Amino acid sequence: MNEKTSSDYLQDQFLIAMPQMLDSYFSNTVTYLWKHDHEGALGVIINKPLRATVAELFDELGIVCSIDKGPFQEQQVLTGGPVERDKGFIIHDGGDGWESSVSVTAKISICTSRTILQDIAAGNGPENYAIALGCAGWEAGQLEQEIGANAWLTVPADTDLIFSRDHANKIQQAAAILGIDLRQISPATGHS
Repeated sequence: MNEKTSSDYLQDQFLIAMPQMLDSYFSNTVTYLWKHDHEGALGVIINKPLRATVAELFDELGIVCSIDKGPFQEQQVLTGGPVERDKGFIIHDGGDGWESSVSVTAKISICTSRTILQDIAAGNGPENYAIALGCAGWEAGQLEQEIGANAWLTVPADTDLIFSRDHANKIQQAAAILGIDLRQISPATGHS
């Protein structure tokens, strides 16, 4: 039996839902895959905003903004996935300066700490960040089966796209990394 090497895994990749994806939660999504190994995979959907803003999240958590609250009133919180929907996942610029930060690459880390939210509200947080409630998870082998069934395209992650607030166009922009226009792929599946 061949053991998988780290290069066989899809950490730091985007999962792009194929047009035939019927799951209402994942339809038309781009998921940033931040962990993938022999135990399974974890990711955060980066293009599915909630109606809630970051300012509203701070209010809900009792976090006081010591800087202009205006930008936080425009930035939306994302629906990160159907797993742990009451837990915040903050994708941010690289580094592990915050409690529970995990470095994915030199440029990207992910954190679940309230401290990073307090630092963002105080103007001391990372320059780039995306805040999501929940994450997406796959058991060992599950993601590979879904990819084999053509549910997902995979593409190397792009840092600028992760932090872009143009959520409506992220799926097309992610597919364009591969030179693909998803609008030209039929949602019907079949075999010849």
